[in-house]
Amino acid sequence: MMRVLLAGESWVNAATDYKGYDAFPHAQVEIGCAELLDALQGAGHAVTHLRSHDVAEHFPSTLEDLAAYDVVILSDIGSNSLLLPPIVFTHGRPAPNRLKLLAEWARRGGGLAMAGGYLSFQGFQGRANYHRTPVEDVLPVRISPYDDRVETPEGVGGVRTAVEHPVTAGLEQSWPILLGYQRLQARDDSTVLATIEDEPLLLVRDVGEGRTLAFASDISPHWAPREFLEWDGYGRLFDQAVRWLGAGSAVSDD
Repeated sequence: MMRVLLAGESWVNAATDYKGYDAFPHAQVEIGCAELLDALQGAGHAVTHLRSHDVAEHFPSTLEDLAAYDVVILSDIGSNSLLLPPIVFTHGRPAPNRLKLLAEWARRGGGLAMAGGYLSFQGFQGRANYHRTPVEDVLPVRISPYDDRVETPEGVGGVRTAVEHPVTAGLEQSWPILLGYQRLQARDDSTVLATIEDEPLLLVRDVGEGRTLAFASDISPHWAPREFLEWDGYGRLFDQAVRWLGAGSAVSDD
């Protein structure tokens, strides 16, 4: 069992319905990671989901707090949410740089992963903004300074490489379609486990005593369509990814 913190993968959907003279505003929280949560919890992992609107205030701010987890997954949550807790943004007081903390935690044995999306890596219009940050330094990829999205509305399947690795063990070579991904550059010391349109899709890296992983597409719609979410390999892929990532932690209980 790994102790996993999944940060992001939720949003507030606000809309107004206009009915003649009258308008009806409404809003609700949407959760994009239900399938991933089910898969990881079903595999026996203890998963804490920190919703996007809670990240700024409640994401761990010390190495001791991060030590409560074996694996941290950042998914569709921009760097500003980590850099600007309320004490900084609202009250103008200093606080720990949580991007630096994450990088240090990974080097000390933590398992850090980032999954793709409009607010991952560099993201839509560059708004995720992880380029030239301490998190980029430890990930297995180099991040573009510009909008790095590649939309593939026709659906493009991933391809497992010939590399034998615990993360992709037992998975077929051809994977179901994805509707988009981030264009990322593999680091020289990373291992590419899957590609999409000859671009890196899934990569891993050893960093100090820890391990990192990058998945260039999404774990939920819209880039991850039904074909990917219902794939028999979906749960196996992310279960094995979490187990490999957490194996670098001295406090994990497998």
